Amino acid sequence: MTDISFDEELDITDKQCPLTFVKAKVTLDELDEGEVLKIRLNDGEPRENVPRSLADEGHEILGLDPNGDGTYTLFVRKVGD
Repeated sequence: MTDISFDEELDITDKQCPLTFVKAKVTLDELDEGEVLKIRLNDGEPRENVPRSLADEGHEILGLDPNGDGTYTLFVRKVGD
């Protein structure tokens, strides 16, 4: 598991695509440039789409780790403001 310090934490395991990306983007937008968001998300579409979409927005993906329970932890650094 990636040991990364983070500034904010978000659990979107109760959301379905495309709300997973929307919730992650809104939360990331509230952070300052350089801050890190830790996101807990489900396997499948969220695991595939959220990291890709955030990277397409220009943010830096620091890690995507399985939690062993069907969920993943994604670390994203905000780039730009």
